[in-house]
Amino acid sequence: MKLKIDGMTCGHCVAAVRDALTDVDGVVQVIDVSRADGTAEIEGNPDSDALVAAVEAEGYTARLAHE
Repeated sequence: MKLKIDGMTCGHCVAAVRDALTDVDGVVQVIDVSRADGTAEIEGNPDSDALVAAVEAEGYTARLAHE
């Protein structure tokens, strides 16, 4: 599953998003969080709304990426 994330500007942002996504039920692994691409790739079967909510709780905007 892939998310588009807006607002990440530094390494701290990337770490905050990674930590938030890791805590969502159903996430097996956060494969990648890219500040340059504004994306996060998640392995597992989490609820997409829960992923978006976790990222937004950290102060960023997120949506499912349509590949």
